[in-house]
Amino acid sequence: MREIRSTEVGKLKNPIIIDVREDDEVRTGKIPGSINIPLSILEFKMYDLDKAKEYIIVCHSGARSILATRFLLNHGYNVINMVGGMLDWKGIVV
Repeated sequence: MREIRSTEVGKLKNPIIIDVREDDEVRTGKIPGSINIPLSILEFKMYDLDKAKEYIIVCHSGARSILATRFLLNHGYNVINMVGGMLDWKGIVV
């Protein structure tokens, strides 16, 4: 499983970030431009994702994003886990 630090994500140009936190958590703030697909419905929404694109997966602390990353990898998606989740994110939050 590939991993990336939040500081590296902040330096990327136009990354596609999927936030797997629940809606109430995302309302407290999210990375600008990130897409919210809660882990609880990821298996139903994964078909909306393009397997040819690379996605960075994030959650609150990094535990759920590991689960989501493994799940999507097992289904052929190009995904990277953001280590430490939103707790490590130092960038802008909207």
